[in-house]
Amino acid sequence: MREDQIVSGLRANDKATVEYVYEKYSRALLGVILRIIPDRDIAEEVFHDAFVKIIRKIDGYQVEKGRIYTWMSNICRNAAIDKTRSKEFSHSKKTNPIEDYVNAYEDQAGTADYVEGIGVKELLNNLNEDQRFVIKYIYFKGYTHSEISEEFGIPLGTVKSRLRASLAVLKNKLEKI
Repeated sequence: MREDQIVSGLRANDKATVEYVYEKYSRALLGVILRIIPDRDIAEEVFHDAFVKIIRKIDGYQVEKGRIYTWMSNICRNAAIDKTRSKEFSHSKKTNPIEDYVNAYEDQAGTADYVEGIGVKELLNNLNEDQRFVIKYIYFKGYTHSEISEEFGIPLGTVKSRLRASLAVLKNKLEKI
């Protein structure tokens, strides 16, 4: 299929043209995204969103500005960059929850009983809800003090005070064990 046929077919919302474009270009366009987002699952999600955008925004394509592939790859590239800048993406790259490490440790060492015996969750029960929240987000989810402040609307000084207080409670409790 020639480029002009592809463009006119997409503008007419022709199903066969959409399928042709997907078959011909999907691997290359996914490759553009994978260079920016190495996680294949996330990259595929971004690709599918970008492909829908390509179909919907085909009227914005201008032949005199470049080839159709270049236009589509720019949409995919921009979608990938937007994804890496999103809060959702940055939060997904934070430290994994402690449960992930506990489960991995259990699987590798076969010591589920020992890990459960550590009592991290029980130790955190000595904190009030605000202190537990700050510890959870800083140590188990990898947030910075500023990120907690911005995302949850808690003054930065309050975040730091709660963290200091919770660490003092935990230190006190651990000294008694």
